[in-house]
Amino acid sequence: MSLDQVRVVDTVWIELSDGCRLAAKLWLPAEADAHRVPAVLEYIPYRKRDFKAVRDAQIHGYFAAHGYAGVRVDLRGSGDSEGILRDEYLQQELTDGLEVLRWIASQPWCDGNVGMFGLSWGGFNGLQLAALQPPELKAVITVCSSDDRYRDDIHYMGGCLLTDNLSWASTMFAYNSCPPDPEVVGERWRKMWLERLQGSGLWLKTWLQHQRRDDYWRHGSVCEDYSRIRCPVFAVSGWADGYSNTVFHLLEHLSVPRWGLIGAWGHKYPHMGGPGPAIGFLQESLRWWDQWLKGIDRGVTEEPMLRAWMQDSFSPIVPRRPGRWVAERAWPSPHIEVVPYVLTHDGLQPNGCAEPFDGAEPSGTGGTDAAAPAGTDAGTGDAFGRQGPPTAERIYEVRSPLSVGLFAGKWCSYSEVADLPSDQRDEDGGALVFDSLPLAQPLEILGAPALELQLSSDKPVAQVAVRLSGIAPDGTITRVTYGLLNLTHHQSDANPEEIEPGRRYTVLVRLNYIAQRFPAGHKLRIAVSSSYWPLAWPAPESARLVVYPCYSKVLLPCRSPSEDDLQLRPFDAPETAAGPPTTLLAPARREWTVIRNLATNEVTLDVVNNDASYRLDDIDLTVQKDVDERFAYRSNRYDTLRAEVTSTRGLRRGDWQVRTVTRTVLTSTRTHFRIQATLDAFEGDARVFARSWDETVPRDLV
Repeated sequence: MSLDQVRVVDTVWIELSDGCRLAAKLWLPAEADAHRVPAVLEYIPYRKRDFKAVRDAQIHGYFAAHGYAGVRVDLRGSGDSEGILRDEYLQQELTDGLEVLRWIASQPWCDGNVGMFGLSWGGFNGLQLAALQPPELKAVITVCSSDDRYRDDIHYMGGCLLTDNLSWASTMFAYNSCPPDPEVVGERWRKMWLERLQGSGLWLKTWLQHQRRDDYWRHGSVCEDYSRIRCPVFAVSGWADGYSNTVFHLLEHLSVPRWGLIGAWGHKYPHMGGPGPAIGFLQESLRWWDQWLKGIDRGVTEEPMLRAWMQDSFSPIVPRRPGRWVAERAWPSPHIEVVPYVLTHDGLQPNGCAEPFDGAEPSGTGGTDAAAPAGTDAGTGDAFGRQGPPTAERIYEVRSPLSVGLFAGKWCSYSEVADLPSDQRDEDGGALVFDSLPLAQPLEILGAPALELQLSSDKPVAQVAVRLSGIAPDGTITRVTYGLLNLTHHQSDANPEEIEPGRRYTVLVRLNYIAQRFPAGHKLRIAVSSSYWPLAWPAPESARLVVYPCYSKVLLPCRSPSEDDLQLRPFDAPETAAGPPTTLLAPARREWTVIRNLATNEVTLDVVNNDASYRLDDIDLTVQKDVDERFAYRSNRYDTLRAEVTSTRGLRRGDWQVRTVTRTVLTSTRTHFRIQATLDAFEGDARVFARSWDETVPRDLV
């Protein structure tokens, strides 16, 4: 795809009502000189002129070559825009966004119809601005985003603190430390830079101060009132991403025209793919824009509401996701039946619970007989028709080592080889596991599995991690989906309460949505652990969980084949516009290394995530982005947990050279989190700014 017929305007200024100016880049189709065209907006903080310049040109240039004005705006305080960026999704950001939409619609090249799209941050604020109902906004494409900033975002999961919360805070810590480009803003670049360095703040502290679902998280969560969204929505994500659930929530709860698309991708646009097959996503986007911005019937309303990649069995050590596309005309789907599998001493059994409790114990567990206490939360009856607890029942205990989770991958995977979950045999030795018999015939699931679990804890604050895996005949174990629950949140994320040690509770652990085919001869496995480090920060103390399997069951969303699957229109191969010319200076480097020092009994996970270093030849700008993460503990002690992220960002043009180094360390005690952070900024070899933080935040039942 050529940009020959597209006019690129490197920087235009959008002046807001308070005098602040936002920097925008335009890609205008040749026809816009003769008549007005619709526009598509991407509104994010990831720096249009350098770190995202190549990707932006490929996407916005493509839309412009097909008759749309591409508009890419740096948020207030990011890239070349003025002001300070103090947090994500603040009301200021949304107010600015409304003004940006009005500005676009009023331009001589725009016909007044505007769409918004974006991956992650841009997907979030596309939904958030749609909920404000600006008349200019006619349609949204939201990719890898969330409708619920507490329950389904990078900060918390099931009331548990995600360590990606630290990773993400560190990412924005680094982005916010970078200056605007002197070629764009002139001599005031240094003054703008110092304002950012001094004013952006330590976002991690803010996020740790809100450990329950309060008004801070409700702001910007469109699930608070789905009816506020009144324009068509195309929701997209991938099974390897942390944001897959949102697609299903939006399909179920919105009442506007909507599409859902979910493939075997990570936190990337679908035309970039990985680990599943890439598709012609920009062509699909054009069909969406044509339908809702130009009024051209592309058959969008006639197609299935949901298209999902049904993953087939795959190796946990090969970054490939075979499968096929399936379709659903509506969501929830009439083709899906929830089938219970009961946890027993023999493993997983469908539709019932075997009695009496004798025979082999599930793999990797120890079982004991215990008198069942009367008057528990479970009541006297159960879903399987029993009245009253047996006089003795088989129970199982689990107190997981902190090593369970070292091979879990990232919550928000970018589908790099290293950041996906590995063979679960490395994890399951420290978990309570229940296996099914080999399947007599293939089994397909589509939806959100859940585990209804009866348990007790010896600590007032505890967490439980649940994994659904597939076991291949060769013994390899692949994690299919998982869920976390802070037990103090089992009734409410807004008002958690300590659990009573020794008391039996029945809790529901929701696992992430998934589409998976288990072949005949494979087994299902449910693994239950009391920690999942370093994907999630553990509870204040090591807890012993007692599980009562006879009163516990897995709910699997089993899917029957649909004729719509056979009639699906095939996707085109990926297309993009050409990016700007670049020169590669150093290749990307991705490494995940687990080290266990038997002499010191220290266990570490070291993550290297360095992007390729390159020069943008047309503006003679060299870009560097390096990230190192380290997660560690000693002797299985919870008071030794430590997570550290160091980021280096560099920009260079001729004699102008700037570099920033941000470092954040998170540790904890039984009662507090501690944040230690440093920020150093260099112009050439001279350090021009330095600041350090040492902050503590009380733990709030986390």
